[in-house]
Amino acid sequence: MNRSRLTNFLEASFTGLTQPTRSDWIFALRTVSAGLIALLVAYALKLDHPQWAMMTVFIVAQPVAGMVLAKGFYRLLGTLAGGIAAIGISTVFGTNPWVLVTALAVWIGICTFVSSLLRNPEAYGAALAGYTAMIISLPAFGQPQLIVDLAVARCAEIVVGIVCAGVTSRLILPKLASEALVSRLKRCILDLATYAGGAFSGGDLATLAGLHRKLVADTETLAEMRAYARLEAPSFAPRAHPVRRTIGQLLSALSAARALHSHAAPRNAALLPVRGELQSLVGDLVSTPGALDDTAPWVKRLDALSAEARRMPDPSTDMGEDRVGTITRLTIAADFAEALKQVLRGLDALRDPVGRPLRSGRQPALVVHRDYPGALRNAVRAALATLLVAAFWLTTKWSEAAGTVILVAVVSSLFAPRPDPVQVAWGFFKGTLLALPFAFLVGQIALPVLPGFGWFTLFVVPILVPAALAMANPRHVGVATAFAINFLAFLSPHQAMVYDPGPFLAGSASILVGILLAIGVFIVVLPVDPWLVANRIVRAMRQDLARLCLHERVPRRSAFESLAYDRVNQLMPLVQNSGRKGDAVLGGSVAAVTVGLEVLRLRNASQSQAIPPETATSISNFLTGLARELLFRAPGDPSTSTVAVARQYAAGIARRNGTGEMLRIAASLRIIAAAMEDFPDFFANDRG
Repeated sequence: MNRSRLTNFLEASFTGLTQPTRSDWIFALRTVSAGLIALLVAYALKLDHPQWAMMTVFIVAQPVAGMVLAKGFYRLLGTLAGGIAAIGISTVFGTNPWVLVTALAVWIGICTFVSSLLRNPEAYGAALAGYTAMIISLPAFGQPQLIVDLAVARCAEIVVGIVCAGVTSRLILPKLASEALVSRLKRCILDLATYAGGAFSGGDLATLAGLHRKLVADTETLAEMRAYARLEAPSFAPRAHPVRRTIGQLLSALSAARALHSHAAPRNAALLPVRGELQSLVGDLVSTPGALDDTAPWVKRLDALSAEARRMPDPSTDMGEDRVGTITRLTIAADFAEALKQVLRGLDALRDPVGRPLRSGRQPALVVHRDYPGALRNAVRAALATLLVAAFWLTTKWSEAAGTVILVAVVSSLFAPRPDPVQVAWGFFKGTLLALPFAFLVGQIALPVLPGFGWFTLFVVPILVPAALAMANPRHVGVATAFAINFLAFLSPHQAMVYDPGPFLAGSASILVGILLAIGVFIVVLPVDPWLVANRIVRAMRQDLARLCLHERVPRRSAFESLAYDRVNQLMPLVQNSGRKGDAVLGGSVAAVTVGLEVLRLRNASQSQAIPPETATSISNFLTGLARELLFRAPGDPSTSTVAVARQYAAGIARRNGTGEMLRIAASLRIIAAAMEDFPDFFANDRG
């Protein structure tokens, strides 16, 4: 079995490298060309370290033009901030080496903390600001008069690389973020329709769960691509508002489809027409070629379906014994139809904003999860690792250990926010180690004998083009990027290359040792326990639900839903390979989104003048009891009466008043009770 898996992995890897697509070739050739241009410009400007210009091209290289501009922009900001910090720290503390390295370590810790709270590319810029100060300060150690010149030179080298990468990505067969955004949104809509079709027809649970996770991740990616597109073209900024609304509506439709699947209804005359139309619509959407080229027919069908679902059934219609359950499912079906309709309208606004209103009411809030304890751990780890290795450097006075200090700072701050920093750092080490012999052969053997830019191009292009092709493959991007960057770092191309293996091997060894030490830091110093992080996220979700129940001000639905699904997305890499326990946590987290939406529905209903005072009081009492259970019941403790009370209130409301609004309130109570029955431990406080 293990041998078969290894064979499949190797075959997939080989196929990805030997069968690149046309877009992969464009990306690779464009990246290598931009790197060579950057090196030529650096030579022409007589920059001290021209390799940094070429390295920057490979560092910011991305298949999409907007992503290149975004990463380049934040790399420039991070470099400027790091340069200013280096000048300030060296000026104030440069006379005492121990105080200097301590101040630099604290700065790296602060930047790592900020980076851990942000998302790409902002997170990359924050981390870069930390270790750039170290990269500039250490070479100027003992020569404070050089610090400004080094900072200016480093910024100039970075700017050359960013400009070359940005211009080529925008002018040479560009793949635009705005176009990629439309393409990804289309895929999300079709995936949503596929998921809904399976949910409405009782599809395979494992398949639906995998598709649900993919949809959550892809929807979160849309938010990132929105930022890339805005940097790519200022004219895209007005269309960012429809994108923002559309992301929220995608999440709403996903929540509704999952709820309909989790609690499939018995057959009855009131539900059959709506259920049949829903299943037919999403099936047609998936099976019709070019279905999303014209959204008007689908919007028309969804309007009709939503109106039918929201229309209260005639009293003579057979709704079965469970009238509340029937109204519950009709309400959710109407929510799904309305959300999907708004997603389609968002697609139209994104493709063709002319003549469409850019704003309609308040924009939905897009909120992300901030893990402050995790960020603090990353900051302490990066600062401590940097300080310990710097102390070794100062104690031994080993000149090459300065490179080790820098690599420890880079790796420990850059990879700390990743879910599995050891694995990412190990991939970086493998790419670095693989680059070493190629750099030795080219830089120490070939170029000293055959100097000149022409020979340099002849030697490095056959090496860098395959590396760039591998960078275009998500399976190999980490190792391939490390290979390309460190190949250029080891090579250190200058116009006059000489054979000098001693410094080459000593510098290379310091880099490899630095990466290994950083990996050791990840393993030993405040190691990450995925379940501690997951439990912290779950606890935050429960606390949010309790606040929804008790807080005087009712928050916006989009704010809650965006933050909740962002937390679901953060949970997935932490627990998805943990078997049943992980599945229970993921399932409970998605159920918590449903519970939160129904709590919001109840809060809004209780403030309506149309419901009787006794019903408003019942809702308030129930929400107070729900908050108490979320905050105080421990896992394994007997369930409180919350679920029973919800069912009792729902039955009483339906019995006393059979109007549409009252039945929808009863339906919300039933949905909450069902979710808590499905995942009892998730809704219990672990007191961790």
